[in-house]
Amino acid sequence: MAKKTVVIGGVACGPKAAARLRRLDPDREITLVERGEEISYGACGLPFYLEGQVADLAELVSTPVGVPRDVNFFRAVKGFDVRIRTEAVSLDRAAKTVRVKDHGSGREEDIPYDTLVLATGSRPVRPALPGIDLDGVHCLKTMADGSAIKAAMEGASSRRAVIVGAGLIGLECVEALLKGGFEVHVVEKLGYPLPALLDEEMAVPLKKHLEAKGVRLHFGDGLVRFEDDGNGRLARVVTEKTSLEADLAILAIGFRPNVDLAVNAGLAVGRFGIKVDSFLRTSDPSIFAGGDCVENRHLVTGRPLYAALGSTANKHGRVIGENLAGWKSTFPGVSGTGICRVLGFNVGRTGLSEREARAEGYEVVTALNPGGDKPHYIREKKAIHIKLVAEAYSGRVLGAQILGPGDALSRLDTVAAVLTMGGTVADLANVDMAYAPPFSPAVDNIIVAANIVQNKMAGVARAYSPAEVKGKVTSGEDFVLLDVRTPKEVEALRLPYENVVHIPLGKLRERAGELPEGKEIVPFCLVSLRGYEASRILLEKGFDPARVRFMDGGLLAWPYEKVSKG
Repeated sequence: MAKKTVVIGGVACGPKAAARLRRLDPDREITLVERGEEISYGACGLPFYLEGQVADLAELVSTPVGVPRDVNFFRAVKGFDVRIRTEAVSLDRAAKTVRVKDHGSGREEDIPYDTLVLATGSRPVRPALPGIDLDGVHCLKTMADGSAIKAAMEGASSRRAVIVGAGLIGLECVEALLKGGFEVHVVEKLGYPLPALLDEEMAVPLKKHLEAKGVRLHFGDGLVRFEDDGNGRLARVVTEKTSLEADLAILAIGFRPNVDLAVNAGLAVGRFGIKVDSFLRTSDPSIFAGGDCVENRHLVTGRPLYAALGSTANKHGRVIGENLAGWKSTFPGVSGTGICRVLGFNVGRTGLSEREARAEGYEVVTALNPGGDKPHYIREKKAIHIKLVAEAYSGRVLGAQILGPGDALSRLDTVAAVLTMGGTVADLANVDMAYAPPFSPAVDNIIVAANIVQNKMAGVARAYSPAEVKGKVTSGEDFVLLDVRTPKEVEALRLPYENVVHIPLGKLRERAGELPEGKEIVPFCLVSLRGYEASRILLEKGFDPARVRFMDGGLLAWPYEKVSKG
């Protein structure tokens, strides 16, 4: 008699697990139940539907050749039974049955299983605030959500919108609203955009980019309530600091795993979802779980974390399908890699930020490396800004943040691969990356960042971060900021401080005697290369090594006040 497998959840992990199992075990009896109307849809594409890059919602539930991934598709092509509008309401682990309810007929029945897959996903965080259920207040999670927001955008009269939450979903919705002619406000409880991904110094360029594009930012401000117009529709969003008129609000403050079935069935559940082992097996050996409803293991720290991404859910599904077929496949964990594009500005992170690494107890070395993603002579070059984080004593890569209009993805994926293998900055510096001028500099940006960290670890390079330099200025320390750029560069852009001394790098050897030997000297340039070279020249000239440090990242990484000509 054929074994029976029931899969609960039909978006990403569930269908992937069922399809993989069917390929490996053609005799298995597989039933997938999904409480919603749609199955196997690309939820991550919803912001791009709102923006207009996806012309029709049907594209998000179709194969690359346009075949709808509906019930008939999964029955005919994938070879298993799918029941939509069917909710799993309880589990009986002793009897090995799932109680399901058909939302069309209201009928309930028990479906027996030998093995079970929980792919119940997540739900948006919706705090119990006044007005949360008003017409005009939306979350973006499902196809229905996307359709409702699109209709609300088309029917809005005031063209004022508020996005609550400056995370990935919130910022991905900004472009759609701006293109739709909306005045867009972003409210974020924390002090800068993408706080779960970026260190504050790395978020400053993104903040300035959003402001330059006309987005009204309200950081360090919390949501209080939504107020109506007297007819049950949204009229304004009230925060701790202000009141914003709006007829559309998108609540994007995160997701929580759907673990009710697991909890009620007595399965082990942690802070971030259902607990699973490396085989994605729950505390019940007959039940597997994957996708947004489970805890993941962080590859750097080994600690549990929440990683609600479609890419991760699909990997989970494959592993689960193989193990249901009798294989011994494992899922090692995730490195917290994420990327998004905001108004032409790419922002990505993998591993730990410096803030997170220090909170975990790591002693770290960091490098800031802003520059062009291609050689200076290639017209299509665009800027990217890299921050690399490594463990101080071992050089182990702990994380990276990359942002800017240039190519961030290839560099981010390179770091993610090295990090996944437990590699060091030496490993990263020696990756045989593809090179040709239309794609990258001869020494790629990420390799330069790895070299900077190696120099710091070897004691060849000593640097201050821009934040540390700013702290010294603010506290009134008596030191020299040595600008080693050309006169033309200084004329166009400079720091507005009295302790700035300008000596071009090419003149430094002959003019080093003009600098006071008793003061600390902090050389800087545009991207820090000449600042580093200046520090080496000063040491060559006999300056005290304890009093010479260049400014990491140069003026391109300086997020504070600057004087620009014109």
